[in-house]
This record gives sequence, C-alpha cells and structure tokens, in this order.
Amino acid sequence: MGVIAMDKKQITLYYSSENSLGKQINAYVESSEMKHLTIDISKTNVTGTQWAELAEGLHKQISDLINTDHPDFKEAYGDTHADLDDDDWLKILNKNPKLLKYPIIVKGEECIELKSASDFKHHMEPDSAGIDKPYN
Repeated sequence: MGVIAMDKKQITLYYSSENSLGKQINAYVESSEMKHLTIDISKTNVTGTQWAELAEGLHKQISDLINTDHPDFKEAYGDTHADLDDDDWLKILNKNPKLLKYPIIVKGEECIELKSASDFKHHMEPDSAGIDKPYN
C-alpha cells in the first residue's frame, strides 16, 4: 500500500454515516481507547487510489466493496449483474457513499471489513487473557 497511512498504533475507519452499520461501528471506534482516525466517506472524498489500496488490502475487487443488493443500487442499475469497470464502481462509491457494503478498518498493514458491530470488538480488543487477537 502507498497513500494510506499505516500505523500499528492507530486504527483508521472508513465508513458511511448514511447507514446504520457505519454509525454503529463509528460509535465503537470513537468510544474505544485506541488512537484512531475516522473517515466518513459521506463527508470526505476518498480517492480512487485509496479505494484501490483498500480493495487490494482486503484481497477484493473495487466492485466487491459496493452493496449491489441495496435498493438504490438496484433502482439505478437493475437486478442483473452490472457490467461496469473500476472507474464506474469508483464513481458509484463517491456519488452514493451509503452503498459501501461494510465499514473498513485499517490497522498497520491489515485491512478488515466489519460486517457487524461485534466484529469491531472481536478484531480490535484484546481478549481477557491480555493476548491480542488476530486482525483477520
């Protein structure tokens, strides 16, 4: 990765405040005692290079970051598989941030999609024995 800051002592959250999961995860991050940076993609433009790095860190395509089951996506692109290139997917994310499928946490060189609010606790908080859990 290149343009995204990688710091093992800080977590960076990419989320959309336009969906409930993003709001929940942000609340967990904000209330944690961890050093953090939150990026609300509804208010802050994320560059194509940053999205590409996040997708690469997750071992996914940019299209995999988008919730194609969301009613707004289906209304614009239909129920069938949308044949779009990476630039089109990036435009969708920038114009419709609520279509981000899952919030993404970056810690060190690890990228993690958080599919539920409890995922944050599972991936980020040390267990009761004081041993850090793996990030993925």
